[in-house]
Amino acid sequence: MTLGLISALATFVVFTGYTPILPTDAVVVDVFLVNGAIVLVLLGLVIAEAVRLVIAWRARMAGARLHLYIVGLFCITAAVPAIIMAVVGSVTLERGLYPAFMQDVRGFISHTADAARLYRETQCNSLLREADLTASDLDRAKVGYNERAFFQNYFASRVHFLGFTTAVMMKSDGSVVEKVDTGKPAQIAKPEAADFEDARKRDPVCFVLDSGKTFVALRSLPSFDDTFLYLARPVDPFSIEFSRQATDIIGLYDIFDRHRRSIQVAFITMYSLLATIMMLSSIWLGLSFANQLVTPIRRLIRATDQVSSGNLYVQVPVRRSEGDLGRLGETFNKMTSELRVQQNKLIVANRMNDERRIFTEAVLSGVPAAVIGVGNRGQITVVNASAQKLLSIPGASEPLVGATIESLVPELGPVLMEARAGRQRLHQSQITLTTLNRERTVNVRVTNDVSAAGDYNHVVTLDDITDLISAQRTSAWADVARRIAHEIKNPLTPIQLSAERLKRRYGRVIVEGRDVFDQCIDTIVRQVDDIKRMVDEFSSFARMPKPLLEEDDVRPCIEQVLFLMREGHPDVTFVDHLPADPVIAKFDRRLITQALTNITKNATEGIAAVPEDERGPGRIDVTLSVDHDGMASIDIVDNGKGFPAENRQRLLEPYMTTRADGTGLGLAIVAKILEDHGGGIELLDAASDGQSVKGARVRLFFPVLRSLGLPETARAESFSEQA
Repeated sequence: MTLGLISALATFVVFTGYTPILPTDAVVVDVFLVNGAIVLVLLGLVIAEAVRLVIAWRARMAGARLHLYIVGLFCITAAVPAIIMAVVGSVTLERGLYPAFMQDVRGFISHTADAARLYRETQCNSLLREADLTASDLDRAKVGYNERAFFQNYFASRVHFLGFTTAVMMKSDGSVVEKVDTGKPAQIAKPEAADFEDARKRDPVCFVLDSGKTFVALRSLPSFDDTFLYLARPVDPFSIEFSRQATDIIGLYDIFDRHRRSIQVAFITMYSLLATIMMLSSIWLGLSFANQLVTPIRRLIRATDQVSSGNLYVQVPVRRSEGDLGRLGETFNKMTSELRVQQNKLIVANRMNDERRIFTEAVLSGVPAAVIGVGNRGQITVVNASAQKLLSIPGASEPLVGATIESLVPELGPVLMEARAGRQRLHQSQITLTTLNRERTVNVRVTNDVSAAGDYNHVVTLDDITDLISAQRTSAWADVARRIAHEIKNPLTPIQLSAERLKRRYGRVIVEGRDVFDQCIDTIVRQVDDIKRMVDEFSSFARMPKPLLEEDDVRPCIEQVLFLMREGHPDVTFVDHLPADPVIAKFDRRLITQALTNITKNATEGIAAVPEDERGPGRIDVTLSVDHDGMASIDIVDNGKGFPAENRQRLLEPYMTTRADGTGLGLAIVAKILEDHGGGIELLDAASDGQSVKGARVRLFFPVLRSLGLPETARAESFSEQA
């Protein structure tokens, strides 16, 4: 490396002429050979070290990337100034040997030939335009051609005015018809036949005579028979001489440019060798420096890798001679000791947090009420199984964590806002939730927890009180029914008997108004019968018999109801979808049959309430299915008017009806029967399963014991087959 620096300095001194050695061609070649040999040696050393670095990098040795980075940095640090100086030196030499204005001079000289050519083309175009004007004037003067003196004077005046040296009217064979004496030697050369043909087609015809000193234009004269106008004008001698001188100057400039380029090539070659020597020397220094710097760093990297894998007991050797890197090793050893202490504390704290979390999850999973934890921004943090079941959200609770409570349960949004605005720790409210097309009445308790930063966290507890409210209303209506039956039924019999006796006793005596009398008595008896029937329904609702549960197959019960309905409503199509295997459950056959009859009767009345041209043929589908939870579902679907969208669940309450002549007890009795069987009733839309028809879907469900796959011969006959 030292020899290379000395050789570079000697080369510079020789080239600048500061030594007795003249920079002849032989000396320059020798200097270049010496520098080239030194460059090759340095390049070999650098390549050998670079190969070792690449091998270490591929082996993923610690510190290999840093080693390469430092070497690359030294290389860039050496190369960039050399390149900058090369560019600056080249520009300086270029400006010294070739000033800026010389480029403009060369451009000007190189375009002189083009300027002369353009000048000649301009002169030719000008001659053609003036020839066109002269030909047009001669055509118009054809009327005075018989007066030759007048025509010749007119022709001569145009020629003298436009400055032509030769003006002739000639035939296509070259014979001259008219000629104007311009006082200058006439230069007449017979044009080619093609020139006459082009002139006849009115194409521009311009050619040069007398070694480029004269321009000639040829134009046809349509007013004259086979006659052409031949005009000539001399070229300015300056344009001819200027073009020749420009060609000579360009040749001289090219000689100068070749000499200048040879000087630049020699300078650039010398500078490139010197820059290469300096760059390789810097790379070699960088390699040496990197070896000393990377060794302690490599030890730290190996130790850090062990720490990242979990080994906090690693220590690095510390050498005082390494200076700040040695202190870095001491700091690293202290850090690993502190990490060990903190890790032990975190393990203990994490174990306690896990125990508390497991205990909390166990408590929440056993709580029957729905519990939802809500963060400051409305995101869900905790949800238990009861909340998941109440909200009818399938899957585990993890996907719910992080979602906003307003997106899952929009009804809770106003309640949370009121809880925050109230500034009280406990806030209670009541809302109505709609899940799976079922309205549920829920009691909401919101507990606020304000952090030190003023953020609100909430614990929302949801209690489903739908069944409780329904039971309270049913009990209240049953008590009302008992009172009505007791207070109204007793006087009905005396009223009916008295009316019938009046009819028998005085019916024969009354002569005037006998029809009115009989009609009034019949009305009293009929209305008393209606009131008795209504009171009997009240009594039935108030004293619903307890079901006698026995194991039986559900299918014959459905078939019996459908058989009776087909007989009573022949205009409605009844379609059953029953499983082939028996569905065994513990139920009261009479009560379930009564519930199915009520629902099917309501379906026929719903079909009758819609005109046939709107709904088409009446149709009722009855489907029996068993789900994975062991619940038998009986779906009764019709294409009638359907259920209202609002307050649909209130139709299950006593005395709630949409018909003018209904008592509102049918669905309430069905709901009570299914509730006594451990099931329930759902009021849905017929299109809820993807059908396009309108109508109602009533789902009755209760638990089953089993669904047996018995042989075909062992199955009980259906009710229709028995009938």
